[in-house]
Amino acid sequence: MTEESSNSCIACGWSPAKQKLCRYSSHVKLIYGASNRGVWSIGSDLILKERPDEGPKAEVKILSELAAHNDIPAPKLVRDWVDRDGRYFVLEERIDGQTLEEAWPSLSESQRLVIADQVVQVRNQLRKLTSTAIQGVDHGPCFPALLFFDYKPRGPFHSDAELWDALSRTLHDPPRKTFPTKALESLKKRLPPCEPYVLTHCDLNMGNIMVKDGELAGILDWEYAAYYPIWYEYVSAAWGWTDMDAEWKKLLRQRMDVHEDAKEFWTDLYNLREYPKLDKKGQEVLEKLLSD
Repeated sequence: MTEESSNSCIACGWSPAKQKLCRYSSHVKLIYGASNRGVWSIGSDLILKERPDEGPKAEVKILSELAAHNDIPAPKLVRDWVDRDGRYFVLEERIDGQTLEEAWPSLSESQRLVIADQVVQVRNQLRKLTSTAIQGVDHGPCFPALLFFDYKPRGPFHSDAELWDALSRTLHDPPRKTFPTKALESLKKRLPPCEPYVLTHCDLNMGNIMVKDGELAGILDWEYAAYYPIWYEYVSAAWGWTDMDAEWKKLLRQRMDVHEDAKEFWTDLYNLREYPKLDKKGQEVLEKLLSD
């Protein structure tokens, strides 16, 4: 590797020397990057997502399905493809505006409430789209990270019983690990009814909400959306990435059907996730389950 290439921009590949010799200012910009994937803005109208050709491609299927629903403000899909080097690309129309995270400090309280109302209205429209199983929109596996605490494909689960069987094996999987039978039965009783299984976004954090002029402009990042338990979106809004996001999620929960039993079940499951290496909270949950 030459000194020039080692000093080159990681996004565009140009060296400082080349940049000095050129007056061109690119309107293709890297706006997000994580691990081995990136998101680019192409001018003011398009967004390009790039990653290796691996993992789910559910977002394309979901956006194609949502295109028929004008009351669900999702990005419009232009096309997707895999190049000769095994990189996967998704090209979408860009939603005009800024993220709620960017806009939040400048929004009035009434504007924040209006946006929360509008997002929950979209969520209510999604709930009208149902399935006979917990599954992806292509009727294949989904990625219920909220319940399994990983991003592995799971399901489909055609009943609450099938979901419970899979969840219980994360705790009780002899001979690798054995969970007390009484505690497992107590936890099973806490699993609330999951039907109907409804189309769920799963991640209504501030970075995925686009706003303009104090109103909702669109919802981004549908990659992990799928048909999940009726209470899944409520539970996913039970915590925030930041204090500001937690404040936003609180507004959402106040406008949703209440599923506190599901939230409590998820909290217990979360505290038990490292079994048998439990922290203090995990030990308290286990003792509570044994005493029920």
